Amino acid sequence: MNLITKYLLTIFAASALLLNIGCSTTPRAKPATVVDRSGGSSESTPPGYYRVKRGDTLARIALDNGQSPRDLAQWNNISNPNQIEVDDLILVRPPAGSKSAVKPAVKPSANADIAKTDAPKVDASKSDPSKEMVAEPGIRLSWPAKGKVSDDFSEKTKGIDIAGKLGDPVTAASDGKVVYAGNSLRGYGNLVIIKHDNTYLTAYAHNRTLLVKEGDAVKKGQKIAEMGDTDANSVKLHFELRVNGKPVNPTPYLQ
Repeated sequence: MNLITKYLLTIFAASALLLNIGCSTTPRAKPATVVDRSGGSSESTPPGYYRVKRGDTLARIALDNGQSPRDLAQWNNISNPNQIEVDDLILVRPPAGSKSAVKPAVKPSANADIAKTDAPKVDASKSDPSKEMVAEPGIRLSWPAKGKVSDDFSEKTKGIDIAGKLGDPVTAASDGKVVYAGNSLRGYGNLVIIKHDNTYLTAYAHNRTLLVKEGDAVKKGQKIAEMGDTDANSVKLHFELRVNGKPVNPTPYLQ
């Protein structure tokens, strides 16, 4: 047997040995499933409730659900509105028998019927729903400040910005009740929120001075604040209209 033949037989024998070892080895198990335990509740949120997330405040939850922070505190037996815990369930709809409802800002009448007829129509096939969505007819708002609209409504802005001068008057867009007056909502500065009825709510942000307090009844056109630049990079009024807590474009309802 020559040297080349011996060499080839040696290689073959070594390969067969490795193959045999590989076949007798226990097959590798599938990788273990990784469970994310970094936070976040998997529990469902019942209808009419909101589950608190990191960074939430009671005032923010109230605004996003069209309610008063005071009402939320009362409905949920919260003694300190500044102390809510992540994953807490917050009732955001009036409980049975609640007397927190605000009288409608617009009463059913011939004028209301006219408002329905004159309401702007939107061609959904040609528009961006996030920008063009508007409230159902039933409320007419006065302009809360004089000035040029410097930023239009969008999903990001949630309202419009009206430019002006420091100290310019800010007025209530419709009759209602002040449900918030303060500066605990990041990004809004000195803020006034007015609830007009169980559906409509307006917010007025970045004021220099607030002239009303929580619980005050206000009339359409009444001065409620002075324009400023708190939590903003310029003097302006940020104005929002919310329908059941959802931001909608207020422009078609401003007269």
